[in-house]
Amino acid sequence: MIRWRSKRVSRYHHNHIIFTRRYNSTTAVTVPPSTITKQITEPESLLHLVRTLCVQRQLDKALTLFYAQERFHNSDLFIYSQTYTTLLHACALKKSFSEGQALHHHFLSLNLKPSLFITNHLINFYSKCGQLDYAQYIFDEMPERNLISWTALISGYYQHNQPEKCFKLFSCMLCHHLPNEFTFGSVLGSCDRHRGQQVHGLAVKTSFDEHVYVGNSLITMYCKNDADDHTGDGWLVFKNLPVRNLISWNSMIRGFQLCNRGDRSLQLFSEMHRTGVGLDRVTLLGVTASISCSGYIGENGVLLGLEKCCQLHCLVTKMGFLWEVEVVTVLVKAYSELGAGIDDCCKLFSEINGNQDIVSWTGIITIVADRDPKQALLLFCQLRRECLDLDRYTYSIVIKACAGFASARDCSAIHSLVLKCGFNGDLVLSNALIHAYARSGSITLSEQVFDSMDTRDWISWNSMLKAYAIHGQGREALKLFASMNIKPDPATIVAVLTACSHAGLVDQGTEIFETMFEKYGISPQNDHFACMVDILGRAGRIHEAEAFINRMPVKPDPVVWSSLLGACRKHGEMKIAETASMQLMELEPKNSLGYIIMSNIYSSNGSFKDAALIRKEMKGFKVRKEPGLSWIEVGNEVHEFAAGGQFHPLKDAIYAELEGLIRNLKKIGYVPEISFALQDMEEEHKQEQLYYHSEKLALAFALINGGNSCYRGPIIRIMKNIRICVDCHNFMKLASDLVQREIVVRDSNRFHHFRNGVCSCSDYW
Repeated sequence: MIRWRSKRVSRYHHNHIIFTRRYNSTTAVTVPPSTITKQITEPESLLHLVRTLCVQRQLDKALTLFYAQERFHNSDLFIYSQTYTTLLHACALKKSFSEGQALHHHFLSLNLKPSLFITNHLINFYSKCGQLDYAQYIFDEMPERNLISWTALISGYYQHNQPEKCFKLFSCMLCHHLPNEFTFGSVLGSCDRHRGQQVHGLAVKTSFDEHVYVGNSLITMYCKNDADDHTGDGWLVFKNLPVRNLISWNSMIRGFQLCNRGDRSLQLFSEMHRTGVGLDRVTLLGVTASISCSGYIGENGVLLGLEKCCQLHCLVTKMGFLWEVEVVTVLVKAYSELGAGIDDCCKLFSEINGNQDIVSWTGIITIVADRDPKQALLLFCQLRRECLDLDRYTYSIVIKACAGFASARDCSAIHSLVLKCGFNGDLVLSNALIHAYARSGSITLSEQVFDSMDTRDWISWNSMLKAYAIHGQGREALKLFASMNIKPDPATIVAVLTACSHAGLVDQGTEIFETMFEKYGISPQNDHFACMVDILGRAGRIHEAEAFINRMPVKPDPVVWSSLLGACRKHGEMKIAETASMQLMELEPKNSLGYIIMSNIYSSNGSFKDAALIRKEMKGFKVRKEPGLSWIEVGNEVHEFAAGGQFHPLKDAIYAELEGLIRNLKKIGYVPEISFALQDMEEEHKQEQLYYHSEKLALAFALINGGNSCYRGPIIRIMKNIRICVDCHNFMKLASDLVQREIVVRDSNRFHHFRNGVCSCSDYW
């Protein structure tokens, strides 16, 4: 609490920092007088010239001039103090620590007693440079202090994120001085809600709450700490301010945006525009970021959000802010989050051609990476030609994009650049590489990165556990989990349970789930419950999975019901599937998963009328099914296939290759699983329907491009956006044995490595 009673300020003991004993004359900068181009005849002219150079941001020239005119340093102490503090202030603004410390040493060499004016500038300089131990030592050694002394150090603690020391020093100051608006502003910036309310009460008592600078700080403090209160107190402060400036409006707009009240932020911006307050770059940054969180939901909402984004874009252009790289960067992000196309985002990004910085480049690559990894990689190549200094955040996004490719080739290329640029061992990049290598099919390279790391955090361990999970290596995941040298977090348990599920390790997964609270203090959440339902369901224990859901202490979410529904699909359990699908459709009426799986279950059991009714209902609710697609990379080009392959330019050749492959596979035992054909038709037609699934077409295309001697060769890698069906799974197993090549299929859940007629999943997926 803030205390008013007298209290002695505690002294910080820093025996290693004693300025009067550590001065070394070699640290002072000395420049020959011959370098001075203008003759200085009196101290006042030196002060004037130093001030001019500092205003022009020519600190080096100002220091050169100052050191060259040593004859004036003892002639007029008042003028010298003015010159000295001017230089110290310039060093503080530029955070030029070595130059400012050399100035301090130079002053000590003159054996002058520092005035209060000079000492305050020294505290400000060391505080601005983040050297708070130095600043505190000087403060403690001062024979007298004024309000500026306290405020300078309080501001230093605030600016360098040391709220405890900031608030403690502010409380001590009240025994000696009442704060001014700048002191209030600094301490409020470091306060949580409880302490901020105390400072607010003091501001009211001292009538500083009506000062616009203090009011703006109060708005920011409440908005920062009022996520649950939706900035109620911040809004009250804003409304009661007798005078508001542009910062007041910007602070309130930003506050609403931080609390996900974009609608209020936009309303306030409209009012601000109507009243003629004006706006600046900060206003546009706040309101643009608010558009994507303005609460417009659904198809009409997205259109309305895009409309507002376009209106703001017009205003930005009209007011000449289109050249502000920060404004365009956040505008591109808003367009992307509202569903605008990649081409539109890239076009807006290109309008600031030549002015992009590394932040804007990283922003556009981030936007593109999730939707079009190949284009993200092309943008990265373009960025490298811009000769900008790439940071680890840029590399991490590009590595993330590489996770979307079927092979690890691109990820390896980026990895080599990371090593070349000196980021070897960077924790963030190593974690990203583990994930990307695993997602692009190379668990071995993921292991190499993980093993080479000197330090690991939760993300490192979780990424490696997830890598083992998607590659079906459950026992390796359990070994890794047992060797963890840090306490698991909730995501760790999800990863290891997923690995158990994919590998059929029911007993091990059950034991981990049942002891997770006792051993690790982690309470099960919906993700953990969904994993357990998946573990039981995949093992065919459908009724146990249903009973488990009924005993859950929390309401099951869509992931829990979809896990149960998927298990019912695999094991042909229609009755429980109907319950699960109804629950899933109720929770997510626009999600096609419940409709599609239930329709497939009916079709597999021959209930084609019920399946047709489900699809009719789906059509009536305008629920769209995600089409099954497969991708394969051949000759540095990615080829996409849909079921039927009607639109591929090499359709006839692919069909011919596939038909020949099917004939050869039938000779070694391939029998189409016609029970998985989803329409009521003749058996011959059901077989034809199965033959032209997208992954089969992708395989045939790969074999065509392997030449006549395609049987034996490099790994064939296929990506698929939905779960691989039983028939295609059997087809790939036999094909891998026939053509003597490894076939890797990455579906929506995991990787399948087919070698010599066997799949890595052991037919458990």
